[in-house]
Amino acid sequence: MSARVKRAQLDHPPLAPAARPRHCSAMSRTPTYKGGIAAVLAQYEGRRDAFSYAKGEALPPLDTDLAALSHATVADPDTDPAFKPPFRSSFHRKCHALRSELQGNSELTVLHGLLIAHLRKRTFPDHAPALFQRLWAEQGDHLLTQLDQRWLVSAITTFGDHGTTTTQRSVGLALTTFFGMMKLYESERLHSGLTPDKPYTLDKVRAPLPMEMDAYSLTNGGLDVNMIGRLWQEAEDDPVIAPLAHHLLDLLIHDDRTLFRRLMTMRARKQRQIDAKAHGANIAPVPADRLNLSKDTLRWGLVSTIKAPLPAIARWAAHHIDAGAHALHIHLDEPDAATAAFLSRHPKIHVTQCDDAYWSAQKKRRMDQHQLRQAFNATRTLHRVTEDLDWLGHIDVDEFLFGTPITPALASVQPAIAMARVPPAEALATDGTPTHFKLTHKQAEVKKSLLQEVYPTFGLHLYGGFLSHTAGKVFARTGIPDTRLGIHGLKYAGEDVTNRAKPAGLYLAHFHAPSWEHFRAHLDFRRERGSYRARSERPELGQGELFTFLLGEGEDALREFFDEVVADSPKLRARLDAHGMLLTHDFDFDATTRRVFGELP
Repeated sequence: MSARVKRAQLDHPPLAPAARPRHCSAMSRTPTYKGGIAAVLAQYEGRRDAFSYAKGEALPPLDTDLAALSHATVADPDTDPAFKPPFRSSFHRKCHALRSELQGNSELTVLHGLLIAHLRKRTFPDHAPALFQRLWAEQGDHLLTQLDQRWLVSAITTFGDHGTTTTQRSVGLALTTFFGMMKLYESERLHSGLTPDKPYTLDKVRAPLPMEMDAYSLTNGGLDVNMIGRLWQEAEDDPVIAPLAHHLLDLLIHDDRTLFRRLMTMRARKQRQIDAKAHGANIAPVPADRLNLSKDTLRWGLVSTIKAPLPAIARWAAHHIDAGAHALHIHLDEPDAATAAFLSRHPKIHVTQCDDAYWSAQKKRRMDQHQLRQAFNATRTLHRVTEDLDWLGHIDVDEFLFGTPITPALASVQPAIAMARVPPAEALATDGTPTHFKLTHKQAEVKKSLLQEVYPTFGLHLYGGFLSHTAGKVFARTGIPDTRLGIHGLKYAGEDVTNRAKPAGLYLAHFHAPSWEHFRAHLDFRRERGSYRARSERPELGQGELFTFLLGEGEDALREFFDEVVADSPKLRARLDAHGMLLTHDFDFDATTRRVFGELP
């Protein structure tokens, strides 16, 4: 091994600082907002300049007839000389904007909007706070029926700033902060690729929360109930703000797109998981018509979300059609009409172009993470092929099933089993098509400590000596309700199924890094968004941390790693073979592709 990569450095890599005490005086003092709190206050105050008025313009007086306004309807301001442009003042502009937005509502809602706008400024007419109080004291029921939730939140904020009682100000400020933080975190969450009604999985990253807060407990946490309950009770002490505050909180607890609904869904899932562990099972019920299948009657297929050129897709499709697949459901992550047209000529191939029209039809925004798109397409397909297939596998375009013939292997699975797992065999890199594949130590029933005999330098720093996933991929029985087909597993009722098996002799050849050039070209993407993301909770370094370290040492260090762990060599094959971790298979992709498709365009 070169001097650049020392074993001692790998044993104690300088990748992360030591854990700091909870109260750390060395914590960074770089402010989130450039300029610190002074800049925050300057920006906040910058929008609080008072309205300007043209001659004859003013807020209605304090004794305005509110009942009359509640029965008058707002008309189109562009048809009224008093309100249409050109604008004479900022007050005129605001009146026009409010009347355009609230057209068809009562005139009282326009007055309400004008009062809120004025009361957000540094200065305003003296009677504005009292007139706002009159609106809610005398016409609160009317406003609750006329105003949408955004305006109701604005109203509660105004109570926080200009309430006449301690309860109005405290409840108003509390609910303002409450709904403001909701808007911030719900907006950020949209970047996760999930819509507001979709809870996260129960998997989570183990990391400290900011401000030294303890994490919320899904099973025993009461923070949500404590906040909502306290706000409800606090509002009860004031008859003016109580109807508004209670109405908003009632809307909140009935909305299925909030953090609170998601947490309750996750809590229920977590409890089912706990109950399943207590009883030792989460059995996905296999339909009766799937219980007596033979190799002559069983039908299986695959689903894959693919971003690859036509030759690679055709090679993958041809191999599995030749292996007995009854249907291949290919989702083109990057739509291409020519590719779709060519593949669709084969009767066993069903192509979906994942373009804007596709995602719009699903009533979903295209998720940013390709893993989420894969799982969505796989689950959607699982529930659409119930009448056509008995088993559906979910694999990638660089993965190929081999070993025991697939149909007999699936037919041998016990009838009550809902999921069949296929272990991976990672290709050893070579200049041509790889023919040698390695297994993990666990698959070969080898002690983990012996990995260092196979990979002398890096054996203890990658799980099983694999670059990519060690979990393998799965086949799922079709026809089971409430199931979700993910990348490496099947969930039933939100939890991993326990009625699963591994068919003997069936493997998944994974051409993850079939050559040095391929490995190096995909390294940056995989570190940032793919399988090398730094996220492992195992004691090993994990790919993300290891590659960060190696790249810091230089290109030679990275190549040395590749040559020991990935490259096909007689020495590595001998070490793998000595521990029962070597598989050999000849894939003739060109001949298979010609046999299935003829010549490619």
